[in-house]
Amino acid sequence: MSPQIAFLGAGNMASAIISGLLAVGFSPQQLSASDPSEEALERLRALGLSRVSTATDNLCHGADLLVAAVKPQVMAEALMSVSPQLSSATALFSIAAGIPISSLQSMAGASVPIVRCMPNTPAMIGQGASALFASESVTAAQRKIAEQLTNAVGFTVWVEQEELLDAVTAVSGSGPAYFFALIESISKAGTELGLSPEVSMSLTLHTALGAAELARQSDVPIGALRENVTSPGGTTEQALLALQAEGFDEIVAKAVHACADRARTLGEEFG
Repeated sequence: MSPQIAFLGAGNMASAIISGLLAVGFSPQQLSASDPSEEALERLRALGLSRVSTATDNLCHGADLLVAAVKPQVMAEALMSVSPQLSSATALFSIAAGIPISSLQSMAGASVPIVRCMPNTPAMIGQGASALFASESVTAAQRKIAEQLTNAVGFTVWVEQEELLDAVTAVSGSGPAYFFALIESISKAGTELGLSPEVSMSLTLHTALGAAELARQSDVPIGALRENVTSPGGTTEQALLALQAEGFDEIVAKAVHACADRARTLGEEFG
């Protein structure tokens, strides 16, 4: 029997996941959604979905998985509107950063199986990186559906401890912003050296893309790849020495740890 997936919230991430599911063969009839925004629902109708509404009545009817695609700040209110519809037959799939399963359980109901997910924005182009953690009551079939969902927009890993999702948030969930910031900085420096903004950005983007793909495909450790382009006394060495002089590794580590700390406090604030 084809799995049925309902979406509570139809923002950018939900739309990306829905588009990915349709691209890998899911039927629009397998998907339903609720969102207060008619504009968001209209985008889903354009994708072929017919079971969309601003109301949450019967949203979970027949659903194997309910994707809670809402911000942490409104999660409690959003789940309150559907909790009477939930049971062990419908797993809750949360993409809200920080909110632990214990809190989600109190919002959704004690019998509801829960999968927490930390996705990232490249999912919007099918290049996402998602990590999942399941509560003990999640069945093998429900885990399979959850993994189908995230695989439709990229690749998936499972973590063995819920606390590790804070680390995932810091590495991949928020990670795209770190790379965007680096791209901005390198491109800006290129224009200061005389390149046009367009040429500098194009070179920076293609270099970032090429480096990531080379690293992904190579069996050589990242450190060795770096050394391969760092000739003693050469230009790359000077650039890396300048980064090290400013505490590059320490700055990056501080940023990633700060992100993980914030993910933990989000759970305390909105859990």
